[in-house]
Amino acid sequence: MNEDTNERRRSIGARRNPETEQAILEAAEAIMAEEGIAGFSIDAVARRARAGKPTIYKWWPGKTALLLDVYHRHKPASVHMDTGTVEGDVFAFLTGVFAHWGDTGAGQVFRFVIAEAQRDAVAAAALVEYSAERRIQSGKVFQRGVERGELRPDVDVGLCADMLAGFIWQRLLTGRIERDPEQLRLVARQMVQGLLAPLRGANGHRTSPSGLTRG
Repeated sequence: MNEDTNERRRSIGARRNPETEQAILEAAEAIMAEEGIAGFSIDAVARRARAGKPTIYKWWPGKTALLLDVYHRHKPASVHMDTGTVEGDVFAFLTGVFAHWGDTGAGQVFRFVIAEAQRDAVAAAALVEYSAERRIQSGKVFQRGVERGELRPDVDVGLCADMLAGFIWQRLLTGRIERDPEQLRLVARQMVQGLLAPLRGANGHRTSPSGLTRG
């Protein structure tokens, strides 16, 4: 057994070795920071982390899956904070995601992931799995609204999460990452309150589609 093999970090079967996993993720982050997408490969990560390629492929089926883990590690906590209202939660989500994409290389990484998913079945599967997990997490924003009585009880929270994801993905892919708080508040308000004109109650006061009276 040669020196290179001795120095390699070892897998402990299907269960991930935390030290090896950390080394792989740190190596992947460093390569992204230093060389960008063009220099990123499983070979490069394996060399830098001193980990075997079979170990990496056992835990991540391809570089897209690994990139998604690197991407998600640095997503700010403010993206999924509970502000007490659905509209506030959506605004916080939009603000956090667009800041993350605009201030770091995360936007470039996610655009690459989406592009790879269009031509590679393994990448597409990784994106589908990642999106399903995020759909559940984003759906909690709307589920809390249902539980608080802000939203109708028959609201499909998964569909709401899809609409939110669709908006931010479209903005990312067309180079229109929004940073203006007023515009983001408008998006959150329109997404949550809808497009219907206010109704007129029996007393002549306007009411929102949710039934809340407005002056």
